Amino acid sequence: MNSQERQELFKRLAAVFPHPTTELNYQTPFELLVAVVLSAQATDKSVNQATRKLFQVANTPEKLLALGEEGLKPYIRRIGLYHTKAKHLIALARTLLERHGGQVPRTRQELEALPGVGRKTANVVLNTLFGEPAIAVDTHVLRVCNRTGLAPGKTAREVEEKLSRLVPAEFKRTAHHLLLLFGRYICTARRPKCAECPIFDLCKYPAKSSFKAQGASG
Repeated sequence: MNSQERQELFKRLAAVFPHPTTELNYQTPFELLVAVVLSAQATDKSVNQATRKLFQVANTPEKLLALGEEGLKPYIRRIGLYHTKAKHLIALARTLLERHGGQVPRTRQELEALPGVGRKTANVVLNTLFGEPAIAVDTHVLRVCNRTGLAPGKTAREVEEKLSRLVPAEFKRTAHHLLLLFGRYICTARRPKCAECPIFDLCKYPAKSSFKAQGASG
């Protein structure tokens, strides 16, 4: 995919998703951080269902720490890996209080030093909270970049590095959300909706015509 095609791709996605942002529900930086940690290998829908009740009782590091692991688990039990996530979140709350005065840090190094926070989580926080052009590569973004030919790569880090170089400057801040939403609602994993795809002519996916035909006949 050449530079003109990449420019057109993001221009069209921005028209389909004019206000691209996370679909996780949050009111404060701490709530977003908790939600993103919980979202690993889980759907945003399941996370929002859990945090709707959790944040009513524990929406600060102090309150979460007071809740403790066993007190936290019932709120997140339906989320994958909840035992590990409960352990990480309690340790995260403690670390925020001990090292950062209870505030969510603004640097990648400090974020990735928090329990349960990896590069993808740090990128989401840096982008969504602090407006940095960080690109988080989840399963949706990885799939879209490989399927369309936008930025092929075997690993999330490889795709992230390619996107950082290739995404047009004006879309750097929104690229993550545009690609994620496109992958979640149109370029889906098993049955991509090629018949309604806004970038069908730009996409390099070899099987796209068969999926478009299926969509048109179905």
